[in-house]
Amino acid sequence: MKLSPEVLNWVWLLAKVLIVLVVVMVGFVMNMVWAERKVSAFIQQRRGPNRVGPMGLIQVVADILKMAFKEEVIPREADRLVHFLAPCIIFTMAITALAVIPYDPWFYITDVDFGILFVVAAAGMGSYAVMLAGWGTGSKYPLLGGTRSAAQIISYEIPMLLSMMSVAVMAGSLSLQDIVRAQSNLWFCLSQFPAFLVYTIAMFAETNRLPFDMPEAEAEIATGYMAEFSSLRWGWFYAGEYANMVVASFVMTSLFLGGWQGPFAPGWWWFLLKSAAVLFLMLWVRWTFPRVRYDQLMALGWKILIPVAIVNLVATATLKVLL
Repeated sequence: MKLSPEVLNWVWLLAKVLIVLVVVMVGFVMNMVWAERKVSAFIQQRRGPNRVGPMGLIQVVADILKMAFKEEVIPREADRLVHFLAPCIIFTMAITALAVIPYDPWFYITDVDFGILFVVAAAGMGSYAVMLAGWGTGSKYPLLGGTRSAAQIISYEIPMLLSMMSVAVMAGSLSLQDIVRAQSNLWFCLSQFPAFLVYTIAMFAETNRLPFDMPEAEAEIATGYMAEFSSLRWGWFYAGEYANMVVASFVMTSLFLGGWQGPFAPGWWWFLLKSAAVLFLMLWVRWTFPRVRYDQLMALGWKILIPVAIVNLVATATLKVLL
């Protein structure tokens, strides 16, 4: 029986979704847990995971099985619905943003005219999960972590969006596919270096990574919004953090590093290689720099990053019009 073009399009779309989920979930998110331990061990001159599987590669599977068999404890004062939904939201929103990422000239789930806005909206919705987790547990330390997350989101999503808008002005489009094509001669990390720096710093804050992991801050508020979660629900938060890192690296690759463009190899190969380099940078920074104070965190966002991003956006728009 011959299938209609509409059915074939839906089958191809479903296949692309499954490929992206498998690559991201297995190839990046799960291996990022292993890579985090290996990189930290290398920096601290240790061996890291080396027992479960070759070079400890199956250690992640052992960790998942351990969490699955742990008892799940829900606080008596917690809102059970919010306590259940928060871990699901943070991971779901992370993988939702993958829909508009161009992995290759011909391989992407969808190409929409508002790709940048879609990514920012998905990231913002994922941040709500952190606030819901802090409030829904009915405990003080998680509430402090959720409150910190709300303030951090406001402080760093604004400069992040402004830096993205500078790139959109240069490319003349909000589509990530068009932005990648606009970097055929020169990557935007060079022509838009101020926006690149602003996005890089905001990326660490947006993903709650050191030196900006104030919503967790183990030494101050006992892991913050995750303090009252256990078993697989805690594991969903853990996976959501690494999924957000992967999405942030994909977005940086598309906006500033030329996306899938590169010589002598398929586009998807260059895309994954650049994204892996960004992820290594995030791991390297975590195990190199100490956590900043909360007032320094807020001052950096409002007094430095936002003014720099605004000036860069105005200058970019002016030059675009004049030239």
